[in-house]
Amino acid sequence: MADCNGNCSSCNQDCASRAQEKIVPTADTKINRIIGVLSGKGGVGKSMVSSLLAVELAEAGYHVGIMDADITGPSIPKMFGLNDRLYGDEEGIFPAVTTLGIKVVSINMMLENEDDAVLWRGPILGNLIKQFYTEVHWGELDYLIIDMPPGTSDIAISVIQQIPVDQFVMVTTPSKLVSMVVGKAINMAKQVNKPIAGLVENLAYVKCDVCGYEMNIYRNDETEKTAEKYGLDLVARLPMDPVLANEADEGNIESYRGGLLKELVEKLK
Repeated sequence: MADCNGNCSSCNQDCASRAQEKIVPTADTKINRIIGVLSGKGGVGKSMVSSLLAVELAEAGYHVGIMDADITGPSIPKMFGLNDRLYGDEEGIFPAVTTLGIKVVSINMMLENEDDAVLWRGPILGNLIKQFYTEVHWGELDYLIIDMPPGTSDIAISVIQQIPVDQFVMVTTPSKLVSMVVGKAINMAKQVNKPIAGLVENLAYVKCDVCGYEMNIYRNDETEKTAEKYGLDLVARLPMDPVLANEADEGNIESYRGGLLKELVEKLK
């Protein structure tokens, strides 16, 4: 292009230079669809949604993998109770495998201690995410779920530009602040022409165990307004569920049988 400055990280155009930048996985890897779980803000539940989605897809009989691309805040291994370090051969890395057969790769399974800080700059983080795609023996997968880093930083852009994500799932909460920031992530996905399967609202309400009454935490729930503004389907409202929270905390996320993402799973089929 005439106005190209040679810096692909700051550009969303699909040009010849970008085509050369595409990366390919290992020879034994065949992935049917890649789903990125994204939000404009950290702490809204991307990893929880990624894990629940993977579990529900696996229970439906699909072969599923999770790439933990939130390098500086990885939490996927903890929720699945995965403690062993990853290993590899001359051709690549072998993912960990959960009880349901979900394949998982995360930086936390490559560190000496799980609470070691990852003090790396953007280019190194971006290269590691590329390795998670190109150097892992994912095998044959129906779905690869990518737990995306928060925001619209260069790490998120690296994932979008270099890994062939098919669709995004947006995660938000009822908060006005979160809805505003999530809008930035939605616009980023639209700028790179990636479809959004739907909007998932986390921490939507608390349900009384005795009477079943659903109490909203926020005075005004902004999620429906956000869905309408950007033309998205609100595919799930996840409650503040102590059972789910404790199962995830204890590494037993696969034991949870809430069926919270049934509509999203149907849309992804």
